[in-house]
Amino acid sequence: MLYLDAPISGGAARAAAGELTMMTSGSAAAYAVADPVLEAMSATVYRLGEQAGLGSKVKIVNQLLAGVHIAAAAEAMALGLKAGVPAEALYEVITHSAGNSWMFENRMAHVLAGDYTALSAVDIFVKDLGLVLDSARPERFPLPLAATAHQMFLQASASGLGAEDDSAVIKIFPGIDLPRPAGA
Repeated sequence: MLYLDAPISGGAARAAAGELTMMTSGSAAAYAVADPVLEAMSATVYRLGEQAGLGSKVKIVNQLLAGVHIAAAAEAMALGLKAGVPAEALYEVITHSAGNSWMFENRMAHVLAGDYTALSAVDIFVKDLGLVLDSARPERFPLPLAATAHQMFLQASASGLGAEDDSAVIKIFPGIDLPRPAGA
């Protein structure tokens, strides 16, 4: 039997466009069979070796970073809002400064628009960061930032925000006025 370990990253929009990132591992024979499908689905296929599970391990590290970056972006934007910085100005400065990340730029644009339509839901990061933490336990490897981000997403989910966009994690911060959708 041939198999590939082939987790993906990119979300629904990139999947529809055939522009996923794939983190794969497996035998040359498995790649020979699967290559046409991999190429049709993805913009980039990373071949990480023959060892089973390498793709999944890289995906876990990716999700650790994605979840922590979203949580940190929300915290940073919330602090700026609480301090009275206009949201648009804060976004402009951060997206052109060293503190920027792809997640800040992408997810805080949702916050600026006041649009929490789920492209990737809060509950996805409850699950994904839970998997990250579970994968570190057998290694006895501490993940304090991932654990904190997981708690933030759990709090958002427990507050009824689980089906909203993952950027809705910003709503856990008290005393801030969030931007509203145009016309609202």
